Amino acid sequence: MNTENIKAAAAKYEKDMTAFLRKIVRHPGESAQESAHATVIAEEMRKLSFNRVKTDPMGNVLGYMGTGKRLIAFDAHIDTVGIGNRDNWDFDPYDGYENETEIGGRGVSDQLGGVVSATYGAKIMKDLGILNDKFTVLVTGSVQEEDCDGLCWEYIIKEDGIKPEFVVSTEPTDGGIYRGQRGHMEIRVDVKGVSCHGSAPERGDNAIYKMADILQDIRALNENGFSAGDKIKGLAKMLDSRYNADYAEANFLGKGTITVSEIFFTSPSRCAVADSCSISLDRRMTAGETWESCLAEIRTLPAVKKYGDDVKVSMYQYARASYTGLTYPIESYFPTWVLPRDHKLTLAMEQAHKELYGNDRTSPPSQESVRAERPLVDKWTFSTNGVSIMGRNHIPVIGFGPGSEAQAHAPNEITWKQDLVTCAALYAMLPLTYFK
Repeated sequence: MNTENIKAAAAKYEKDMTAFLRKIVRHPGESAQESAHATVIAEEMRKLSFNRVKTDPMGNVLGYMGTGKRLIAFDAHIDTVGIGNRDNWDFDPYDGYENETEIGGRGVSDQLGGVVSATYGAKIMKDLGILNDKFTVLVTGSVQEEDCDGLCWEYIIKEDGIKPEFVVSTEPTDGGIYRGQRGHMEIRVDVKGVSCHGSAPERGDNAIYKMADILQDIRALNENGFSAGDKIKGLAKMLDSRYNADYAEANFLGKGTITVSEIFFTSPSRCAVADSCSISLDRRMTAGETWESCLAEIRTLPAVKKYGDDVKVSMYQYARASYTGLTYPIESYFPTWVLPRDHKLTLAMEQAHKELYGNDRTSPPSQESVRAERPLVDKWTFSTNGVSIMGRNHIPVIGFGPGSEAQAHAPNEITWKQDLVTCAALYAMLPLTYFK
């Protein structure tokens, strides 16, 4: 296959991809409200003669191109976050805008551009005869990722019964190939106390004071080192071979973190001692950390042990109905995942990129200074549906997607037309290097 033919085919569809993206963006589509996005995407897939297009009971759009037995998938979540303070936007986030090089609007980078490039990548495969009787391409427009990463793919794998050979995540990668991310989980700590009149606090047992001790230990867990003199060894210890067999990949992903994100209390009045206090913890996990190890780490903190049965440490659960009305409960646990550097899929993606674009990240002119210093193969800072696809279900995932990670959840969100074209071409090229 002449790589110039693939690049030319992708460039030919730039206007179509731009129009498709702007059509999706015109509809708000926050988590559990993606119905209009799903409709637009399914219509475009049918227009492009996908072999089969369906929407599953959860609301995920599933578009199949080809008829081969081996299944490969390209995933894009089709929900967005809200717009936040409208005053922070210089343009209408849903009407958006376009100029010669950019497209603006809520979700263009995170990550509606991904489903656009994947849809047209599959079309290019069909146009150029890359599809054959060996494999089928599945493009998924998945729901509720912003609310609960990976929930959609738990449903796709376990309820729809779909298990691809590999998945390309089309989350934004700034022109890079991403092979992993830190995981995260949502932890709750509840502390019991006994209320009394505020004029005689010694008669009660102030839950807020207990929590204050625990908070200091949590802060130490995040900030401390791990020398012999540290009573609480910090999370940085997981970067050291003495504490973590997966230390090499942990150094690639970066150390885990923990922070307090919410605090709650109960008290009979402002003139009383608080009889309970609770906090939410955002825990980011590197390679070698699990939900069990993270909960155990909190439960063994000195202050937690000091207060014994008055402290409960647990993991949050997620159970919100999708836009179709279906509820699929799951733990708020999003595992770390890393595709090995020498994995067949990593090497195939690198080879596809090399044949099309060389060994450096491609970049629109405005982003050259940002991307030039970064390695081609890297990792995400944020979380993706890979937490389920590979983290829970061990299906290989590689990342390459249009747009910028820094644009995610930001006002005045933009993406670049060049990225849409580059990604569509690389998606079309990948089967040629993977199945070679």
